[in-house]
Amino acid sequence: MSETRNLHLGCRLNAYESEAMQELANSHGLDNAVVINTCAVTHEAVRKSRQVIRRARRDHPHARLIATGCAVQVDHDTFEAMKEVDTVLGNAHKLEPEAWAAIAEGQSVLASDIMNTHSRHRMISGFGSRSRAHIQIQNGCDHRCTFCIIPYGRGNSRSVPETAILEQVNILVNQGFNEVVLSGVDITSWGDDLSHRPRLGELIGMILDQVKDLHRLRVSSVDPVELDGVFLEVLASEPRLMPHLHLSVQSGDDLILKRMKRRHLRDDVINLCQRTRELRSDISFGADLIAGFPTETEAMFEQTERLVEECGLTWLHVFPFSRRHGTPAARMPQVDGTVIRARAARLRQLGQRRIAEHLQDWVGRSGEVLMESPYQGRTSQFARVEFSAPQTKGDIVGTKFVAHDNVTLKGVSLSSSDHVVESRHLSDD
Repeated sequence: MSETRNLHLGCRLNAYESEAMQELANSHGLDNAVVINTCAVTHEAVRKSRQVIRRARRDHPHARLIATGCAVQVDHDTFEAMKEVDTVLGNAHKLEPEAWAAIAEGQSVLASDIMNTHSRHRMISGFGSRSRAHIQIQNGCDHRCTFCIIPYGRGNSRSVPETAILEQVNILVNQGFNEVVLSGVDITSWGDDLSHRPRLGELIGMILDQVKDLHRLRVSSVDPVELDGVFLEVLASEPRLMPHLHLSVQSGDDLILKRMKRRHLRDDVINLCQRTRELRSDISFGADLIAGFPTETEAMFEQTERLVEECGLTWLHVFPFSRRHGTPAARMPQVDGTVIRARAARLRQLGQRRIAEHLQDWVGRSGEVLMESPYQGRTSQFARVEFSAPQTKGDIVGTKFVAHDNVTLKGVSLSSSDHVVESRHLSDD
């Protein structure tokens, strides 16, 4: 009897949920099943979701194929109509044991009104053979950026209570994970819906204070204007909080940001980067950027290019604007597709140059690397590192950075056991 397999697209939250769904499916006796957790952030993500479903059917012709996730929630009719799909599962129900009991009996659990859901989280016992574990601290979003379809796939913001988060972190650390990533749709809104309205910085401080054996804590994408003062204090004082912030920036032009209905302006991003760099000199920044948002002129786009340089952004996630039916941006004057693609290519080229500059800055220096495979790992700043000699997957290895190839640092282990933090979970894929 084979266990359920899961395939996920998109965000880190999907990775966590896929792990939880696999445990639910297996606990309800679903063998020889494939669960595909789809993404809806762009048209391309939806296309890839359908492509993965068709490939999964070819690869597993006799398996039960279950489609779930944001693309299914937003456009369930399309996925229900796919001949490859046996069962569709709405986002509001995918972490409910009752839904998996129904699926085990051959039923579909269709996409209900996600805005009325109150589901928050589900515990997982591990994170497969990965080197780092992602955990859900929040789901959904109360904001309505004009380009974004995700609230209609995820619903309104729901926070996981601190006690449950601490329990989940402890479970994963006891499994031997050296790094945990706090994930959600809008994690800087964490706590807004809890009775005592705690802030993200308080949660991080609590985790680091109460889970002493956690060696590395990382946060996923954050809103530039919602980072609280306690968060910045912890970032400045706690080396176990990784010096890497991925910012939901989207544009460097104030008028475009207003038309996106973002909550920050250009100067807010610049000021945040300057302030955090003063607090933590080794910090690196990533950013989500949209190229070709409706009404974006060449001058407006150049503001985004300049913002990358002014803030010293390194890890760029570039999205060509994707017109999503049902969003306000879909009704705005559109930029020509050829122009959108050209601007996205320019941002990616700029990102490649910024990565090369970041890597060059680390050549000759030392740091710690979390091993993702015997020959590859990530620095605290999330740079990829390659080794010529094998290391133990899951360990944190003291490393001297000796060269780079514009994409990856070349590392040499410092080899002393004093420089190695061992992983205690099974690490072979």
